[in-house]
Amino acid sequence: MTTEPPPGRRRRTRLYALTDGRTAASHHGLTMDTVITAAADTDHGHGQGSLPTEWQEILTMCAPPTGRAVAEVAARMGMRLTPMVVLLGELLERGLIRHRPPLDASETSNVHLLMKIKDNLARL
Repeated sequence: MTTEPPPGRRRRTRLYALTDGRTAASHHGLTMDTVITAAADTDHGHGQGSLPTEWQEILTMCAPPTGRAVAEVAARMGMRLTPMVVLLGELLERGLIRHRPPLDASETSNVHLLMKIKDNLARL
């Protein structure tokens, strides 16, 4: 007997299905503070509606131009960091997302920026 998820909750796809069975992190060097941005051409050729729900959520929350840090994406998706890195590696290899290293120390010395980041993290 199959049970349906309660109203307002949807069934989530298993991680191995989202990553084609991969369990190891990609070689792209994604860290918790790497910034992820959805590729500008995400809708072209892939048809975002045909992508798994979790992939669609990530692409929506990482819309250009700002994107989000890997740790923030994991937190918002309710996933642990390592499986999220595996999942993002899959998206990266398929060309659905772009990544850039975290800001350099010289770029983070702005106290106002640091306070804004702290306040946004506190809201999570």
